[in-house]
Amino acid sequence: MAPTEHYFTAEPAVASTPRSVELMLPDMRARLTTDRGVFSPDHVDPGTKLLLLDAPPAPADGCPTLVDLGCGYGPVAVTLAIRRPQATVWAVDVNRRALELCRANAEAAGLCNITTASPEQLPEDLVVDAIYSNPPIRIGKPALHELLSTWMNRLRPGGRMLLVVHKHLGADSLHRWLADEAGPTSRLLSRSGYRLLETVRPSA
Repeated sequence: MAPTEHYFTAEPAVASTPRSVELMLPDMRARLTTDRGVFSPDHVDPGTKLLLLDAPPAPADGCPTLVDLGCGYGPVAVTLAIRRPQATVWAVDVNRRALELCRANAEAAGLCNITTASPEQLPEDLVVDAIYSNPPIRIGKPALHELLSTWMNRLRPGGRMLLVVHKHLGADSLHRWLADEAGPTSRLLSRSGYRLLETVRPSA
């Protein structure tokens, strides 16, 4: 990507060069198409893999509504959809190339329960049970805080947001902000420099 362009650019200017990566987890395996101009196009990011390996499972009862926030080419969305076939999974990103890749990867995996969307395409009344994200830290603190606040407000009472953030990218300060501004926040895991954070929306 150009020096001033990031994976959270809506329309990546960098030329498309599709490739594929292997997502390997104890309970599943998927080959995913990636491309330049999206997050971690050469491999499944280690933070994302930690989230998929160690985050608490999505709700198993009923038909939960789940969100992959900042979905990229879809490793989290695809995993959630495979593990919870009865769930509705929203894969959300500002990057249109990423959304196209995520949609294609869902189709290639035979998944019908993933809906890709940019933020402006989401239903205004969308309420969700759980949010999983390797969030776009590099958009800056003000924009990140606004993003997470918006999504916390979409969680049902008792719903949870699960984030993986590297300590060198401000995981501990984000933990403090979430605890102060969003809801009860716990560090579930710390490994290889990553923090796995869980924030629960208060019931009242």
